[in-house]
Amino acid sequence: MKAMILAAGKGTRVRPLTNEMPKPMIPIIGKPVMEYLIEELARHGFDEIMINVSHLPEKIESYFGNGERLGVEIGYSFEGHIEDGKIQSEAVGSAGGIKRIQQFGGFFDDTFLVVCGDALIDLDLTKAVRQHWKSGAMASICTLSVEPEEVSDYGVVVCDDTGQITSFQEKPSVEEALSNKVNTGIYIFEPEVLDLIPEDQTYDIGSDLFPKIVEQGLKFQAIDIPFNWIDIGRISDYWEANQKIMNGELRTIPMPGTEIKPGIWVGLNASVDWQACDIRGPVYIGSGTRIEAGAKIVGPTWIGHGCHIRGTAEISKSIIFEYTRIGSASVVENAVAFGRFFVDKDGNSYESEKMHLDWVTDSRIPADKLGVETRD
Repeated sequence: MKAMILAAGKGTRVRPLTNEMPKPMIPIIGKPVMEYLIEELARHGFDEIMINVSHLPEKIESYFGNGERLGVEIGYSFEGHIEDGKIQSEAVGSAGGIKRIQQFGGFFDDTFLVVCGDALIDLDLTKAVRQHWKSGAMASICTLSVEPEEVSDYGVVVCDDTGQITSFQEKPSVEEALSNKVNTGIYIFEPEVLDLIPEDQTYDIGSDLFPKIVEQGLKFQAIDIPFNWIDIGRISDYWEANQKIMNGELRTIPMPGTEIKPGIWVGLNASVDWQACDIRGPVYIGSGTRIEAGAKIVGPTWIGHGCHIRGTAEISKSIIFEYTRIGSASVVENAVAFGRFFVDKDGNSYESEKMHLDWVTDSRIPADKLGVETRD
């Protein structure tokens, strides 16, 4: 079966992470979030996958290639052009991206799935497609029922007793919400839906295509199957996703490395002074990472490969990307350390170059070049 992954957005709400990587490439427990999605698609027989790319497309294309290692076939639709040797992104909207693929080669010739490339799911996609077929709908949205007090964070889907979608509400107040079913960004379409999308213009699925389907009274179904859905929409979502996974709340994602102590996983050839460090799981310590005596690490904390955590540094409930040095005077709590950036769990960003502490730097830069005292 065929599927499309939406991956052309700039991910502005997840900056600064997306300054250097596309949103679907943001790592969750050591793997890009989109890799988990492709694995899920493959498990359900979606083995022909088109991905639209625009922002930093080479990062996605070079990592996933033709998809062979994941048991699928992947193609790419680039939205943009090169000017003066630099890629200029020209995303054409989620629906516009689908139309462009169809105009180019007629890829969508049967029922197909469209998913956002920045979410973790464990939905029974096979069951969802069967429900779509049974309803006879031209288009279906996989919805999820949330607690009424949470509706203001989502796009709300309103439907009748048969599941026919009648309207939408974008992040309504709790008092105004007409439903607690929310849009998860997982869609099942028949090829006929493409006739509703205009050619060669920016067009969005949610704000343009769906209202047109409702307006024309076409069969439009809400499929409400309980599943785990973790959307990486903001820095706070990303931080929370890692916390949940490391706490074992999404058991389809196993921890990598070797569990050398209860709740403590370690990659290859890490150097840790276990006797002189206070490490309380769940914690992952990546390959080639060095943790000096006196450091304190409290989970859930992920420390990528090649990091250097200096003595007396304190890290709690945080995500430390690869090749990061955390200085000995540092107290990192509820945060993400990424390159020269330090971002708290609410998305407040500080550039470490502006800090007066040896806080977050690249561990591959020799400490003596930074004016930092070295230790034998």
